[in-house]
Amino acid sequence: MTRYPRNMIGYGATPPDPKWPNGARIAVQFVLNYEEGGENCVLHDDAGSEAFLSEIVGAASWPGQRHWNMESIYEYGARAGFWRLHRLFTRSRIPVTVYGVATALARSPEQVAAMQAADWEIASHGLKWIDYKDYTAKAEAADMAEAIRLHTEVTGTPPRGWYTGRCSEHTVGLAAETGQFDYVSDAYDDDLPYWLRVGDHDQLIIPYTLDANDMRFATPQGFNAGDQFLSYLKDSFDTLYAEGVDGSAKMMSIGLHCRLIGRPGRVQALARFIDYIQGFEGVWCPRRIDIARHWHAHHPPAVSDRPNPSALDKQTFVKTFGGVFEHSPWIAERAFDLELGPAHDTAAGLHSALARMFRSANRAERLGVLTAHPDLAGKLAAAKRLTDESTAEQAGAGLDALTAEEHEAFATLNQAYVGKHGFPFIIAVRDHSRAGILNAFRARLDNDTDTEFETACAQVERIAFLRLKDMV
Repeated sequence: MTRYPRNMIGYGATPPDPKWPNGARIAVQFVLNYEEGGENCVLHDDAGSEAFLSEIVGAASWPGQRHWNMESIYEYGARAGFWRLHRLFTRSRIPVTVYGVATALARSPEQVAAMQAADWEIASHGLKWIDYKDYTAKAEAADMAEAIRLHTEVTGTPPRGWYTGRCSEHTVGLAAETGQFDYVSDAYDDDLPYWLRVGDHDQLIIPYTLDANDMRFATPQGFNAGDQFLSYLKDSFDTLYAEGVDGSAKMMSIGLHCRLIGRPGRVQALARFIDYIQGFEGVWCPRRIDIARHWHAHHPPAVSDRPNPSALDKQTFVKTFGGVFEHSPWIAERAFDLELGPAHDTAAGLHSALARMFRSANRAERLGVLTAHPDLAGKLAAAKRLTDESTAEQAGAGLDALTAEEHEAFATLNQAYVGKHGFPFIIAVRDHSRAGILNAFRARLDNDTDTEFETACAQVERIAFLRLKDMV
């Protein structure tokens, strides 16, 4: 593998200002997972019973058998938990997004009617609440198509959002390829929505959460009591709310399940959290479809006529970046064979790849890079035989407009430095004034050659980084 598909940088140090409506400092979004009636069950033609997210500690699937206790726990979510949460959110006037498993929705017409009467968004949570990790892409796509069909039949409108949950490596791509969804949420990798390029389609991703999620009441090292859940939600909110100044607003997702948070001993924690956030100014509580529409309107996909560096073919990559290290295209040739990916499509990322190849080269190769650099204000500059980059850099520092005295000083220093160390004096001239360059030249002349070799190599890397900032 020479191209790494995972995106480890995202928005980096400067995420965009989401420009939430009315200048909100945070978007707090509640998701209610409706899975009851869509879980693994032999009645649903599954191989065995459900074993995930219940009150039964260490539950295991019963192959070929109904698990009465497990079924009953899921039924609690539909029969009691849902209505408790429905009353809470409608009373608080907070619309939610429902992740609705299509088969579960089909088995719960009263609940679907209540969701629609409350103007809740019903996004698709797949055809069944099962694990797709071992499915082929073709089989998963077939279930996805059937989920969309059944969802539309049951609710009257096709879903505009998608979240599988127990997904495969194919899920996001398959959902994007349908062209059906305003957003996909099978990701947990950011505090803001972002665009993902899938084939020739830009798919909006609205990340979800597994930490601010009541599922942790049913997992090891999770929440044991409502106060723990409340404390975690408040800490998450407080952090994001504090960050939401000066164009740094974020999104907070909260994941809920009817059979979990809908229990009497837990729901009060959720109610207290809602009371808590309603005491703050600048809090927006949208549905996920509202976030998607806002992002589509205010942050459309960026259009660029240039491919990212990691997507270039080798010839183009070397042609483009082969001169970043002076007259040393071999560095770009070697860097191309590294595990490049989205993290290397920035100046810092690409510089890291190139600098690694420079640092791992032997001393003779690195010396060759040093000797490829021209003298400062030397004969090549006078003869206008520098590379375009070097010409611009030396001119930017005023080295093309030296006095006769300064010319003489540079000539003397160049001769003495090369005579002592065997390579030109190298400094990132853009970081210094003309006087500062001369002072550094005089000071470094007295260093031993090993020290100067390492100093010069560090300056070569600095020059390369500054060049890349102009290019990427």
